[in-house]
Amino acid sequence: MPETRAVVFDMDGVLVDSGAHHREAWVRMLAELGVAPPDGFWRRTIGRPSVEAVPLLLGTPVAPADARRLARRKQEHYASLAASGPRAVAGVAAFVERLHALGVPLAVATSARRADAVDLLSPLGLMARFAAIVTFEDVARGKPDPEVYLLAALRMRVAPEACLVFEDAIVGVQAALGAGMRAIGVATAYEPADLLAAGVERVIMTFEGLTWPL
Repeated sequence: MPETRAVVFDMDGVLVDSGAHHREAWVRMLAELGVAPPDGFWRRTIGRPSVEAVPLLLGTPVAPADARRLARRKQEHYASLAASGPRAVAGVAAFVERLHALGVPLAVATSARRADAVDLLSPLGLMARFAAIVTFEDVARGKPDPEVYLLAALRMRVAPEACLVFEDAIVGVQAALGAGMRAIGVATAYEPADLLAAGVERVIMTFEGLTWPL
């Protein structure tokens, strides 16, 4: 196995503790349709672009235009809820700073829009630490397709197999492993057992006390 030289982070649930805002935004959007959130609805949205999550939540095929409209409405709710400001996952800011000081190439690979990435990462002081930030607009296929992670490696000029990924979502783990990368699970959304079953090599609850090299 090649030496790990670079680290790629998912954003929501890994760098930014924004899960609560997303959950409430989906609940509000569904309430406007008179739809009660189905059991386990949050797990159906994790790591997916909003436009792909809409039909999964409604349990029925949705015309592309309607899916885009509902995804935009969810985004409006999210923007309102997030106005109070983002919060970093515990310990991740210090961990990123440590890696940056050691000269480890860093990237973000997210299913979010670039505007959201900027709005969330900038207040946390993290934007300047990443050599690449790959978002939904940069790829043709969202996670679990590996495209977003392969592009992150390409932009860092590092071979995919030399990258370590931190992911909180099953579809994200599938994308990372599909890209030929190592993956560590962050249990902010899924149970540790679910992440281990998906193929991560270990699970962390937060980044507090995490050292490098692992």
